[in-house]
Amino acid sequence: MSLKIGILAAGITPDDLLPEFGSYADMCKRLFRQAGFTFDYVTFDVRDDVFPASAKDCDAWIVTGSKANVYEDLPWMRRLKALILEIYDADLPTVGICFGHQIIAEAFGGDVNKYPDGWGVGLHRYEMVPGAEGLDAGMSSFTLSAMHQDQVLVKPDSAKVLASSPFCPFAALQYDDRILTFQAHPEFDVTFETRLVEYLRGKSVPKDKADQALEDLTVPAAATDSIAIAHWMASFLQRGEPTQQDAAGADVQETSKS
Repeated sequence: MSLKIGILAAGITPDDLLPEFGSYADMCKRLFRQAGFTFDYVTFDVRDDVFPASAKDCDAWIVTGSKANVYEDLPWMRRLKALILEIYDADLPTVGICFGHQIIAEAFGGDVNKYPDGWGVGLHRYEMVPGAEGLDAGMSSFTLSAMHQDQVLVKPDSAKVLASSPFCPFAALQYDDRILTFQAHPEFDVTFETRLVEYLRGKSVPKDKADQALEDLTVPAAATDSIAIAHWMASFLQRGEPTQQDAAGADVQETSKS
């Protein structure tokens, strides 16, 4: 029986990019499919106050990115934090990405705010902390697409640091065997990240930061380790059981709550 993953959609891609690339939830599904995994999905648009009836509605959960700021403390964010704790208490695995990484940290007593050094955009490399597990043998670091001004400034006491960089000390966190989170975006490929940086250049992202990121994104060798991270996330969501893979990349079953 296929794993049923609930996607708690906290945001959506910009309108100009949505038709071509889909939503953050769509990109998460596509990443797993490209990595060879077949799951069932239910998407809940929590930013629109659409929530599951129970933490046990799904076998595992993903909290997506968002353009919202955790410290806005909107009603749907408070409800989401309560659900995150409910899922944790139900002993169900969860993955958080960017905003998801941040709001999970807030739910467990961490502090999230604007980073003094400003925006992190483009391709960022993160080093695994000695002794941390998750990546394939032989991989001591990974590169992902970043797009954030906020980050976890004080990690929760219960969170273990798995990966970091000089710019982002708490780049990957784990809470027991129940929650795994990443500040960067495994679901963003180089093409989407390039288009997103171009779209946000001079709007929310300062031009100099955007131009520096675009230099790295447009070289022929530009690449991320998203597939390796997808394997890590899939293994975690399945609690280390042998991952269900479909070499033919069969379509996943999916539904949406809205």
